Amino acid sequence: MSKFSKLGRRGAAAVAVAAAAVIGATSMGAGHAEAQKLAPGYKKAVASDGTTVETWRNGEYFTRVGTVANNPLSRGLAISGTYTVKTAAGVGGQVNVGYIIGCQVDISGISLDLGGTFDIVGGGLTGSGSVTLPIKPGQIANYALSDMSISDKGVASLQVSDLQVILDKCGGYASARSYVSVYAAKGFDAKGGTLNVDGPLVKSTLYGQPFNVS
Repeated sequence: MSKFSKLGRRGAAAVAVAAAAVIGATSMGAGHAEAQKLAPGYKKAVASDGTTVETWRNGEYFTRVGTVANNPLSRGLAISGTYTVKTAAGVGGQVNVGYIIGCQVDISGISLDLGGTFDIVGGGLTGSGSVTLPIKPGQIANYALSDMSISDKGVASLQVSDLQVILDKCGGYASARSYVSVYAAKGFDAKGGTLNVDGPLVKSTLYGQPFNVS
């Protein structure tokens, strides 16, 4: 059995959800624009013992939305998509779904490995499925939306429906992309402050198509 330091949650805020869940908004600000479709994605990772982890991103799109206060410095967007991870039954793990968001910064080359690049900003998910991130020009934030466990059947899935994100201090164009980060292994157990596994740990991240909101 291998042991690792317990996996921490990345980003500004995280919501623990079940292995299959839906997160969405019930209300929006004024000024919806036409939805912009984003490319689907797929990634397969294989460990040295043959453990396979597959990740899909489907039905992802975003919409520019107006903010409630109609603040000229604010940028609003609504994001939707379905994110799914599958592996073999008996393989456990942790799945993090979130968004890398930049204010007047090109985030197309940014990855989660560049941890020191991110500014940690506040803003938890509200009951209406919306979040406000007070990022300023030049900042890049990692908004961690969910922290899921892979089910006993080897599946984890999250459907995001019109999640509203407000950037209330940006004052210029904003860019964003989704990510699905997976840690999985046989005998995966993260209880007690230490990660224990019975085989090699699979680490895989699927990044979404970058997009801009002006």
